[in-house]
Amino acid sequence: MFTMLLVLYGLASFLLLLYGLNAYLMIYYGLSSRRRNLWVEQADEKERTERPMVTVQLPIYNERNVAERVILAAASLDWPRDRLEIQVLDDSVDDTKLIVDRLAERLVRDGVDVKVIRRANREGYKAGALANGTSLARGEFLAVFDADFVPDPDFLRRTVPPFLADQKIAFVQTRWGHLNRGENTLTICLALGIDGHFLVEQPARAKSGLFMNFNGTAGIWRRRAIDDAGGWSSRTLTEDLDLSYRVLLAGWKPCYIEDLTVPSELPATITGAKSQQFRWAKGSIQTALRNLPKVWTGPYSFLEKVEAFLHLTNYLIHPLMLILAILALPMLLSRSVVLPPYFFAVAALPILAATLGPSTMYTVAAFRGPRRTVSYLWWLPFLVIYGVGIAVSNTFAVVEAVLGKSSEFVRTPKKGERRQSGYRLGRNKVWILEVLMGIYSIGSILAALENGNYGILPFLAIFAAGFLTVGIRTGLSQTGDA
Repeated sequence: MFTMLLVLYGLASFLLLLYGLNAYLMIYYGLSSRRRNLWVEQADEKERTERPMVTVQLPIYNERNVAERVILAAASLDWPRDRLEIQVLDDSVDDTKLIVDRLAERLVRDGVDVKVIRRANREGYKAGALANGTSLARGEFLAVFDADFVPDPDFLRRTVPPFLADQKIAFVQTRWGHLNRGENTLTICLALGIDGHFLVEQPARAKSGLFMNFNGTAGIWRRRAIDDAGGWSSRTLTEDLDLSYRVLLAGWKPCYIEDLTVPSELPATITGAKSQQFRWAKGSIQTALRNLPKVWTGPYSFLEKVEAFLHLTNYLIHPLMLILAILALPMLLSRSVVLPPYFFAVAALPILAATLGPSTMYTVAAFRGPRRTVSYLWWLPFLVIYGVGIAVSNTFAVVEAVLGKSSEFVRTPKKGERRQSGYRLGRNKVWILEVLMGIYSIGSILAALENGNYGILPFLAIFAAGFLTVGIRTGLSQTGDA
């Protein structure tokens, strides 16, 4: 029995080590001077001044707090009005519809081509709305903005020329900014994590010719590429990631513009953040199950295949962390085999790598971003605690994906300029398991102290702090939007 636990612990540790070390590889590629697949502003004057037909798609579902803002931002894009079409893909069932209709009528009177498109039902969720809108769009290129994003007027002038310079580019992705970075501890932590993705990982993948993804918003597509890959699909909860891989597998190329930022709103509540993470975790594994076999049998290098695997399965780090947290106590209490005190210190090294790798990436991103963001690095330990704390919830997401269990696309509530979002997410009892795991980890700490295994104490403390913090905050939020 102990041998089986030891093997499982070793396997989980080894896999965590791989994910942790991969963060360093992303840092290396991200800081590399190579610019393969990154569009450098070398388009000729014709490509800079040409203005093809563009359709801006705004998928909206019950977004009363931010719907008006994103529509006005789209209407303010610096593009000839006869070459710009705006689709408000409104699946709302609340008073958002009235807000959208009033604003659309006003903009139409002002000469803006705004069309409000509604469906009989919400089939396919966001993917279904985008597929329906694409079938009705007049544009050769399709820009997509979620309701909480606010593009600057020059967005199209900077993202369309890459398509004209290279006919094989399928999509252009830009960097996410943060309208409410400093709102609270959670938004600071989330911003640090997202900056790591957009300031290190995305540039690394783009520069190195690795598989990279469209992030669902703040980007623009070549319509022909979408059609060539089979269109938007709701078979996964991350329709953007799925379409990205299908397009790249079909021979198209991505493009990432790092210095073009589109500000957006971060989830300011623990329930909203966990809901978003659950969707991303489950959707990523669904996409992996659907696309990785094609990657591994395709004409790609070993590095490209391994990186695609690590990219799509990155959320496996949460069940791996949970496995280590669960196994620590029975191994510490085992009397059948006496382990030396330094054993768990050595065994904890993969956890250290898994923690320090991403943390180093977030630190690099902070120094590459706006100067003021460096001051937020003081909050990095809280991001680590949050990342561990959501392991239980995200493990459920991974398991559901593997088992093929379907679930609804749950939107993340936005509050815009309001103090409260006005929306509530559904309740669940996962927070109870999180609190129990926190108490369980405290038991592991006591066992480690008794056995003299002091080297593992810092990691057990992170487990306990993460599970208890996330669990208690989630439990308290059941009676409010906290």
